[in-house]
Amino acid sequence: MAEEKKKSVPKKKSPAKKAAPKKTAAKKAAPKAAVKKATVYVPKLKRDYKELVAPSLMKRFDYKNVMEVPKLVSVSLNMGIGDAKTNSKHLESAVNELTLISGQKPVTTKSKKDISNFKIRRGYPVGCKVTLRSTKMFEFLERLIAIALPRSRDFRGLSWKSFDGRGNYNFGVKEQIIFTEIDYDKIQEINGLNVTVTTTAKTNDEAYWLLKEFGFPLREKPVKKDIEEAA
Repeated sequence: MAEEKKKSVPKKKSPAKKAAPKKTAAKKAAPKAAVKKATVYVPKLKRDYKELVAPSLMKRFDYKNVMEVPKLVSVSLNMGIGDAKTNSKHLESAVNELTLISGQKPVTTKSKKDISNFKIRRGYPVGCKVTLRSTKMFEFLERLIAIALPRSRDFRGLSWKSFDGRGNYNFGVKEQIIFTEIDYDKIQEINGLNVTVTTTAKTNDEAYWLLKEFGFPLREKPVKKDIEEAA
């Protein structure tokens, strides 16, 4: 009988755990969207183009559409090495320096023809180059305008005559040590580099004022009357 009583006693059931409320799709997506907005980075010069440069150029040249306003397309850096054929360390050092300056890995440039005077044959390495676009281009130009060019020795501004007639601007830097990324104690030799700014401008005047609005330290362009009087 005792055994039957034990069997007949019902066991107490443990209280059921309440299921946690499921997160809705909207709640899950909300924090992710907020993170994405917080991590978006826009370079200062890119913001300045939309807010300051484009409106100023539209007033100056009477553009009817925003799409007519010239833009920056790319910036190319080219460093030539005279003894790259015989001194591989010099070429390697130049590649590392251009990587630090631009923030992008450059490619090695090779001779396209034989030059007997310089003892160079076709296919010999003669330097390195890199092309910057979009965010890296604006970041480089910001450092170039604000820090590097003012550190140049006897700097008196960039020439206004270095436009090619199709909206592109070209100038040279005599020493790579004007860039703060370069450690003077670690370089093997002082090297110069060539900087080419490519724009969508159709004339030299449009390209001049585009770079001027961006803050390029260009020398003042003389008026046509002053040029005629000087001639």
